[in-house]
Amino acid sequence: MPLRNMLTLAAVCLCVKLTAQQHNFSDNYILPADTLVQQKLSRWQDVKFGLMMHWGTYSKWGIVESWSICPEDEGWTVRRGPYSASYTEYVKAYENLQTSFNPVQFNPEKWAAAAKEAGMKYVVFTTKHHDGFCMFDTKETDYKITDSKTPFSTNPKSNIAKEVFNAFRNEGFMTGAYFSKPDWHTPFYWWPYFPPKSRNVNYDPKKYPEKWNSFKQFTYNQIKELMTGYGSMDILWLDGGWVRPYSSIDTSVEWQRTIPYNQDIDMANIAGMARSYQPGLLVVDRTVSGEFENYVTPEQTVPTEPVFHPWESCITMGNSWSYVPDDSYKSANSLVHLLARIISRGGNLLLNIGPSPDGDWSDSAYARLKDIGAWMKVHSEAVYNTIPMAPYEKDNLLFLQSKDKKQLYIYVLSPENDEKVILPASITLNKFFLNRGSSIKLLDAPGANIKWQTVNDNTVIKLPAKLHNKQVGRYAAVFKINVVKE
Repeated sequence: MPLRNMLTLAAVCLCVKLTAQQHNFSDNYILPADTLVQQKLSRWQDVKFGLMMHWGTYSKWGIVESWSICPEDEGWTVRRGPYSASYTEYVKAYENLQTSFNPVQFNPEKWAAAAKEAGMKYVVFTTKHHDGFCMFDTKETDYKITDSKTPFSTNPKSNIAKEVFNAFRNEGFMTGAYFSKPDWHTPFYWWPYFPPKSRNVNYDPKKYPEKWNSFKQFTYNQIKELMTGYGSMDILWLDGGWVRPYSSIDTSVEWQRTIPYNQDIDMANIAGMARSYQPGLLVVDRTVSGEFENYVTPEQTVPTEPVFHPWESCITMGNSWSYVPDDSYKSANSLVHLLARIISRGGNLLLNIGPSPDGDWSDSAYARLKDIGAWMKVHSEAVYNTIPMAPYEKDNLLFLQSKDKKQLYIYVLSPENDEKVILPASITLNKFFLNRGSSIKLLDAPGANIKWQTVNDNTVIKLPAKLHNKQVGRYAAVFKINVVKE
């Protein structure tokens, strides 16, 4: 995945730090001027919950995606295995994974059905990560899933990205193409004349403009392929933020200070082309603030307070973005809490699962999605089409409201180490005033008679005796308040 650096979130403190790999919130958000993009953005903000998949030949070794071939001395770039003593031999062996990658269990319809049952509404799939291996039938390189050197190329579903997008689109999902701007395989980015020195281009584009123009054209052509041959597309999700104009570097961010060259690929040209084929397309040029970062994508983090421009937190279900044997998966309790906290701050959750080299998810991933889906069947109205409401979070309570503000939703979270939601005889909402005639319903017990009263500008919710200190649900229970306005 992305940049692998600790960054500071602008104007927000973190209440969750899931790994040491994080991105910053952009300070200079620009609302897209195109009304079709605005409409698509509004729709995307309403769906709240999406699926991401990091998948490529690296899953054969069960290692970090792409980064082990990057010649940087970082914890996530460590080479392991029989080829690790020599960088050259390691890269050769890594690229040779293409000749044995054969995910014969690939069944995107199974994934789409499981994701739909969990309540997910959009998908972002890695068409190409930084290593340059393409999970789509590009004409720009033979380093791809459909090349004859790849055993899976003879499979009727060999054009994996196309199959994924079609399967999810058929289930009503919004579709997003993850695409890495840097490409460590093409000679236009890591020119073989020089050894690679870092994640960046290994030559000065200003000194070798023809080489850089070839890379720009290569990138443009591949994105055009994705925008013209893979059906209706909602999101172009661009990773590798070091490929950016030099003028856009934020020197307050540590990793951006290490970018040695101007790596401008003319995003205006790319976005214009993409939207000419996909009107209303959301372009997400990660960490590059401005008109081509239509929503921001903090990674493995949840802010403590709302962020009032469109954002999405991309978070792994396990510990790794890519497939790792016997990975440890977060509990359904933790995942529901993550979703609830993120939407209470106005964001979306993009939850990542790494498919195996055989082409399937682990049983644990399916089990988590099934458990989340059972919770969503009861509480979905308190998830979709909601917006934040002060005080957002207090103790074990979260606060949301419908977009028209006619319904309020109060989440009661279970303990972090116990999925059971047990309610007391009453719950006091401090400095929370309701007008006379407002009514309260517990989504987890819709037939229960829930009463309330105002006490010193506080609202006290009173539960019937049969619910006192009883388990009413798992992960989070939700009170729905129908508001009467004076």
